Amino acid sequence: MPSVSYRRWRTHRARALDEMAQVQAALGGSARGRRTTTQQINQAYAVLLAAHFQGYCRDLHSECVDHILTVIAPQGALKSYLRLEMSRGRLVDRGNAQPSSIGADFGRFGMRFWDDLNTHKAASPIWKADLDTLNDWRNAIVHQDYTSPRLGGIMTLRLNDVRRWRRSCRRLALTMDETVRRHIQVLTGKTPW
Repeated sequence: MPSVSYRRWRTHRARALDEMAQVQAALGGSARGRRTTTQQINQAYAVLLAAHFQGYCRDLHSECVDHILTVIAPQGALKSYLRLEMSRGRLVDRGNAQPSSIGADFGRFGMRFWDDLNTHKAASPIWKADLDTLNDWRNAIVHQDYTSPRLGGIMTLRLNDVRRWRRSCRRLALTMDETVRRHIQVLTGKTPW
């Protein structure tokens, strides 16, 4: 059974992204023209995707913390203190869900996060690269600065790019769910989900 975080990613978060895709289809159409409108929708879709993936990563990390605390069974103030300490300075709370921050946050559990994902699914490096590009675009859009050399001088975001990043995030989320579950199970001796 998948984690609560993953089930939420596949339902609530997926519905929000589907709604954005429907808006893009309704306003953008399939014919040439109205590029300004479709560009704004593509940008909004990319930012929303980045936000929901960040939420998924944060939820999954919190779910791991909760499971670990359940296994070690601290009580009262000690439980609250340990929850706070296990999440203190969590990078996905204050920055993008980029590969380095996700790796660092889950590394707190003793994971070699990206190595573990790569071992589990050979395509993980491709999805990781797409996540990096999604975050580059997210930053360019949110900060209205398209001068980053990482964008390669491209200033127009294509819907096909956003769709590819969404597929990569979906595959990455499932792989994370499976890989993190196995690691936390080994760590605690009990399956977290």
